[in-house]
Amino acid sequence: MFGVVFDHRTTPMRDETGLTSDVVDADALRRWAAEVLQRQNLGVEDATLVANCLVQTSLWGIDTHGIARLPHYLNRLDRGSIEAKPALKIERTGPATASVDGGHGLGMVVCDAAMNQAIQCAEEAGAGVVGCYHSSHCGAIGLYGRQAAARGMIGIAFTHSDAFVAPHAGRHAFLGTNPICIAVPSAEGEPVCLDTATSIIPFNRVMNARRDGVSLPPGTAIDAEGEPTTDAEAARSLLPFAEHKGYALGFMIDVLCGLLNGMTFGPHIAAMYGDLEARRNLGSLMMAIDPGRFFGGDALAVEVARMAAEARAMPAREGAEVLAPGDPEYRCERQRRRDGIPIEPGLAAEIRDWSQRLHIEAPPLRAAS
Repeated sequence: MFGVVFDHRTTPMRDETGLTSDVVDADALRRWAAEVLQRQNLGVEDATLVANCLVQTSLWGIDTHGIARLPHYLNRLDRGSIEAKPALKIERTGPATASVDGGHGLGMVVCDAAMNQAIQCAEEAGAGVVGCYHSSHCGAIGLYGRQAAARGMIGIAFTHSDAFVAPHAGRHAFLGTNPICIAVPSAEGEPVCLDTATSIIPFNRVMNARRDGVSLPPGTAIDAEGEPTTDAEAARSLLPFAEHKGYALGFMIDVLCGLLNGMTFGPHIAAMYGDLEARRNLGSLMMAIDPGRFFGGDALAVEVARMAAEARAMPAREGAEVLAPGDPEYRCERQRRRDGIPIEPGLAAEIRDWSQRLHIEAPPLRAAS
């Protein structure tokens, strides 16, 4: 998610729906998620990876793609549309390219492997471009750009989804929310990171709003007749950000993730929240670039840190401040590591239900301070 201006009036322990939540410690939530996934037949390594990804995403404050999505993945594992132990196949197609057959596994397992392969290509050839196919929902795309940045690389990641977003001037969904991530190492430690959907909001926010009985922000969604709505139950399509610009970017991401990898696009992709027994057959594209192969590469991390610092020092509107891309997530992570991750009542009920079904202890919740 790309944050530019931070508003000091944000309420600290409310999630994006505006509901006051109980909280859970990140470590306890991570242990619980890993145990639940192992009970659904994931191996220890993959269960740990997915749990870490989901909790990290919640720590960043991206509640649409964090631990709230775990019940959905568990349901798909239960129905067999996601393979608990996929047979990943990596084919090196050139010095800087490869393809990964995800074997219909969890998208986080598939995309983590693909970005690792892209990094390996970049270490050898200066750049790596790796396509994924036969995958499922991969969570927050920012996980994978930062994965490369942690290794000193520039990370670029794209993925796509079934049709949630109307074209500019359209009345019905045609594209997915089709996000993009670009992460660049910074000498300050945390990478500068763009992580954004090409819709105004992600569709998982609609699902969370339906679960929690809250309204959507105005100007983000349209109903079955193509009319604007804030009613989450009535919402059928989201709107692209920046009108035609977001639509065009989302269109091209579908080409790079779907068609380039032998998968399909928007309306022809199995719905995430439709038939839970249907394979998703999603594609993604992971890229890693070695800065050292470029004239400014040796100083890149230092210069990125300087650029971010200058941006933060720019004058801002009253009651706000200018931040660099990625700053809101890192700020949220520091707060949530200290105060806990918010778990709103609907999600808490799902956590209790899965804990009972799998005969494990639910992570302890406590009132937000």
